[in-house]
Amino acid sequence: MATFFLILIYASFISLGLPDSVLGSAWPMMKIELHAPDDFAGYIFMVVAGGTIISSLFSSRFIKRFGTGVVTFVSVLMTATALFLFHFAPSYYWFLIFAIPLGLGAGAVDSGLNEFVAEHYESRHMSWLHSFWGLGAMIGPIIISKLFASGQTWRNGYLIISIIQFGLAAILFLSLPLWKKVKEREKIQQELNPPIESDLSQTKKSSGVSVLLKHPGVFPVLISIFLYCGVEQTMMLWGATYLIASRNVTPATAAAWISLFLAGITIGRFLSGFATFKLSNKMMIRLGELIILIGLTLLIFPLPSPFVQAGIFIAGLGCAPIYPCMLHETPVRFGKEHAQEIMGIQMAVAYLGSTLVPPALGAIGTRTTMIMIPFVLFAFTGIMLFSCEEFNRIQLKIDSVMKSS
Repeated sequence: MATFFLILIYASFISLGLPDSVLGSAWPMMKIELHAPDDFAGYIFMVVAGGTIISSLFSSRFIKRFGTGVVTFVSVLMTATALFLFHFAPSYYWFLIFAIPLGLGAGAVDSGLNEFVAEHYESRHMSWLHSFWGLGAMIGPIIISKLFASGQTWRNGYLIISIIQFGLAAILFLSLPLWKKVKEREKIQQELNPPIESDLSQTKKSSGVSVLLKHPGVFPVLISIFLYCGVEQTMMLWGATYLIASRNVTPATAAAWISLFLAGITIGRFLSGFATFKLSNKMMIRLGELIILIGLTLLIFPLPSPFVQAGIFIAGLGCAPIYPCMLHETPVRFGKEHAQEIMGIQMAVAYLGSTLVPPALGAIGTRTTMIMIPFVLFAFTGIMLFSCEEFNRIQLKIDSVMKSS
């Protein structure tokens, strides 16, 4: 049963990644057909990310009431329906409406399944889980690139992806009895082996979430997650537009090149799963941030096309371990009892980064130049690296005090 659930969760994350990169790859052609402003994709993205923030914050309540299986099924069904409606959108304003269920569905899947894996499986499974998100996100631009190259429209891309999502929703519906059995088994195990609460968990009980947010080290972690999602999603949303502006490539070529970024994430997270046998989450995060800086450096300088493609791939490779390693630390840092609530907060902050950063950079780039994108992302990655190291310093100080006492 454990193996079956891993396969099912991996498949769910493929579906979670599928729509994430389609908008950015298809937008250069979508805006022409829909007569939309250049930066309108940022507003669509903002609505999607806003929905994910809301559903992430409330996902804990729904999961506790209905179970992870039911929430995942309903959420995937919502995303499938939204993507199907994207195919028929008569004008670009309709995308703002259809983006609402897409965001609400994605946030609940992301928060619920991340906490489930963080609590029940080893760190390598979290990395492999997010490599399957990367696989889904990589498939999106490839579908768009192939459709454009064959003379078809972006609408067919959304139709294909919605059909895939409906198929997964059907599988999740059939698996609901198994999720119920897992929930009953966990309840029995908790009754036989009550969890040992950490000091932080006991403090949280008496004083509420506000105490947790004041705990040393929380804000550097949230800043890091905020910036990481901003960097990743900006590459996915505006990467193709940047390539067209800076390299004068066709929309089909730009979509194909951006798929290298997702390929880097996918391959990197697959390899990260094995690297966790030897390296700690802290080390994996640090290496990832340094590798992103190397990849962005290749984009900043006016180098030949092979170096640009290599830089895109390397930047994705660096992104690979950061997010899953940060999330996997959640139960360790905050205790299993409150892991779901904290995961929801982290997911909300992550999607806040996705909500604010790409639209803001898109608006600025549209009014100035999109060529500034890699420069800004380089600065954000540097701040992310500093925040992570600040958290490590604080954590080391706390551990030292605890040992001395």
